[in-house]
Amino acid sequence: MNILGISCFYHDSAACLVRDGEILAAAQEERFTRKKHDFNFPINAINYCLKEGKIAAGDLGLVVFYDKPFIKFERILETYLAYAPSGIRQFIQAMPLWLKQKLWIPELIRRELAYNGKVLFAEHHESHAASAFYPSPFKEAAFLTMDGVGEWETASFGVGRGNSLELQYYLRFPHSLGLLYSAFTYYVGFKVNSGEYKLMGLAPYGEPRYAHLILDELLDLKEDGSFKLNMKYFGYCNGLRMTNRRFEKLFGAPARKPETEITRKDMDMAASIQQVSEEIMLRMARHVHKITGQDNLCLAGGVAFNCVGNGRILRQGPFKNIWIQPAAGDAGGALGAALLTWYKYLGNRREADNMNDGQKASLLGPAYADEEIKTFLKKEGASYKRIAYPDIPQAIADLIDRGNVIGWFQGRMEFGPRALGARSIIGDARDVRMQSRMNLKIKYRESFRPFAPTVLLEKASEWFDLPVESPYMLLTAPVKEEKRLKPSAEKRLSGFENLKERRSEIPAVTHVDYSARVQTIKRDDNPLYYDMISAYYKKTGCPVIINTSFNVRGEPLVCMPEDAFRCFMRTEMDYLIMGPFLLDKREQKKIEKDIKRQKEFELD
Repeated sequence: MNILGISCFYHDSAACLVRDGEILAAAQEERFTRKKHDFNFPINAINYCLKEGKIAAGDLGLVVFYDKPFIKFERILETYLAYAPSGIRQFIQAMPLWLKQKLWIPELIRRELAYNGKVLFAEHHESHAASAFYPSPFKEAAFLTMDGVGEWETASFGVGRGNSLELQYYLRFPHSLGLLYSAFTYYVGFKVNSGEYKLMGLAPYGEPRYAHLILDELLDLKEDGSFKLNMKYFGYCNGLRMTNRRFEKLFGAPARKPETEITRKDMDMAASIQQVSEEIMLRMARHVHKITGQDNLCLAGGVAFNCVGNGRILRQGPFKNIWIQPAAGDAGGALGAALLTWYKYLGNRREADNMNDGQKASLLGPAYADEEIKTFLKKEGASYKRIAYPDIPQAIADLIDRGNVIGWFQGRMEFGPRALGARSIIGDARDVRMQSRMNLKIKYRESFRPFAPTVLLEKASEWFDLPVESPYMLLTAPVKEEKRLKPSAEKRLSGFENLKERRSEIPAVTHVDYSARVQTIKRDDNPLYYDMISAYYKKTGCPVIINTSFNVRGEPLVCMPEDAFRCFMRTEMDYLIMGPFLLDKREQKKIEKDIKRQKEFELD
């Protein structure tokens, strides 16, 4: 039985192919179109999944869509009527896409795929819940989903047992933690549905001076984590802005314009909403534990990308074990919908051992054969040398130790937003200059943005206060006290001055609050990547490297060899390793920089 899951039309469109309960392939549409957060019908991702499964659309048993468009349309209409006529512009802009596409999903699928079989629809938060529970290692577990909004729901929780999945409680629109966080993302000048991670990265530079004001004026928070927003401050129900003039008056200034200077107030706003969000997440988790009595918790929905909040749930919450879907946002809804169909709709038995998950390290995207890569490099006239695979780990470890920044393109692409050792840019975590160098000259992004470490699993507890695996880079953890460096005796630094301070033995991945967004790696998940870090550890005594996504600002993670080569040539990366082929930047032909595209990076 081949089941195709599809999510699209909002952000991060994706497709997933499940065969007899096994996840065969999953990918976001953005990786193929090169349009970040592409929301269009994921025809390229679907074609990849069918190709990976060696089937045609006619071989599909079922196709399932990740939410219920008619119920979502009902919510939009009711919201408009409740606020009319003030939301007329938003309503007029939304209607054409609804009337042409979103209400005609079965017809669209049949037309695009030449598919004549059955099309099913899952509920949005049920898809999130299924993406969290079914691939998890747990035989039974509580689940908690939190995002902007699905049909009507903005959060939900319940229990999964075996192949059953029961959603028990909901929080409903317009009261949404995801939309609250996005409102502050907008106010601080970042792009909604894209810049929330920037807000999280900015938070440690500030102080939560506005947290009490948020709790007093913007929301009524209950002990169980449920809340109601004071909608007079928000514009997302009846306007094209997340916040309104009352919001600006409350905080004493208009929203920051994108690309202008980030002020101390912006940092404090980020710190404040981050603290409030963590408190809501923690209260929700405690309530879920109280109601369900489960020891295990699964998380999904866009809010589950808040790895700082996840870390607090792990350290301060009541659950013994936590598993987080690496494609926690709408992309993961495609995976959840397909698994929900196999287990709940079709009633198939689910096997779990409480140890190993079914996500396959989230390496579910396309891979490229050595001959494909070689053919491309020859066509480009690139200079390269071939390295035997057993020699790659030591060769790359030596290059990292010498201060080089390397593009790492190996095996199947990651599903989800994080680079996990297949499409990564890697470097020396010990180099104090590496953070600013990689941000400004390679990623073309803000200098305050932290980088994540990958650490050998067996050495993780020696470097981080992290008692569990973190294979998907969705948990933050403090750097161990013994690995930290004492602050200088000079005056206390504030704001971006903190970037000048060397905080630990691995300064390039240590944030200003001594935290790190950790990825642990074990050999079974990614042998070549593990062996490379292991070789680096044997050479240097440090089992930690920088791992950031292989892309530049404004572009999605690279997918194909041509994407990787283009990114390599347009940045100041030193080397690129694609399969067994090593490219030295100094040996490449000079190419004209795409000035127009570079400006787009800078303005994104």
